[in-house]
Amino acid sequence: MRVWDIHPKHLCRKHLLAEHRELHGLWNILTKHKGKGGYSHHPETLRWVGKQKALYLRHEALVKEFARRGYRHHTPLDKKLATGSGSQSVFINTLKEQKAILKEKPCDC
Repeated sequence: MRVWDIHPKHLCRKHLLAEHRELHGLWNILTKHKGKGGYSHHPETLRWVGKQKALYLRHEALVKEFARRGYRHHTPLDKKLATGSGSQSVFINTLKEQKAILKEKPCDC
């Protein structure tokens, strides 16, 4: 599970779509399951606890990139559940490390 912190324009199609899918899973853990079961104790999940607003904004950035690329989007998040901090300050990898990780992958990132 990973939600990148770099701008979505730097993600290839594969990673953009994968992040969107995983973000929805994370959103469900944080807003519906209230941190119970599955990935609730995963480091990626824990860094978003209390930051649903920031996660919502990340989703909106992904959706904007979808539109820029001509992709259709049909899975909006409920803005009423976007509570807590509007920014993310906890990182598993620095932005520089994230860019290096993507650069090493066999894709167009």
